[in-house]
Amino acid sequence: MLVKEGIPTRVDEVYAGLRADILAGRLTPGTRLKFAELRGRYSTNVGATREALARLAAEGLVTSAPHQGYRVVSLSHADLADLAEARAGMETQVLRLSVRDGDMAWEAALVAAFHVLERTRLIGPDDPDRPSDAWNAAHAAFHDALLRGCRNRRLLTMARALRQEGELYRQWSVSLGGRARERATADHRELLEPALARDADLAAERLGAHIRDTARLLISCATDAPAEEER
Repeated sequence: MLVKEGIPTRVDEVYAGLRADILAGRLTPGTRLKFAELRGRYSTNVGATREALARLAAEGLVTSAPHQGYRVVSLSHADLADLAEARAGMETQVLRLSVRDGDMAWEAALVAAFHVLERTRLIGPDDPDRPSDAWNAAHAAFHDALLRGCRNRRLLTMARALRQEGELYRQWSVSLGGRARERATADHRELLEPALARDADLAAERLGAHIRDTARLLISCATDAPAEEER
């Protein structure tokens, strides 16, 4: 049977539902993903569930092991520290280039993205302990707009990939690490202002701090111990 272009398949729907629940922390770190429970939760079948889990495993959001099945990826101090270091290095470099090379259209898009983020509720009415899906989307769009002025496509692609890898930790920082909700707008305004002022050094410094703060919030929630040299 042919599938019409643009119409999501059942696998797409299960994948999107699972992915949103993991990123929002509704499925917590290390949770075992049992087929019977997932079939009921997403009103689907084993085949679609298995394919959706395989796609999430390829993204690093779930893990699988022989005879143990699938689990939401665990919160690892070592992985978090490595990722934060990589992101702080790559994203700040790309932001410097974005601030240097971004044109007026970049500025306008950045201001518009911040406006949407500022006006979007961080916490939705249906789940008071998690960031809303709308805020998550606005947050991702703002950070992408910050970097989009960079003209080096390879560096931009690598920075985006690292951001995507860190998205799970970032969202968990709100619910698990207790990130102060009142700081959400202020944190991002502090990134916007030096970018618009074309102060690449200050913008990069603040972005690096922004990334590292998220990592620090989650260290106490990690399931493994810090490396000896990091203590």
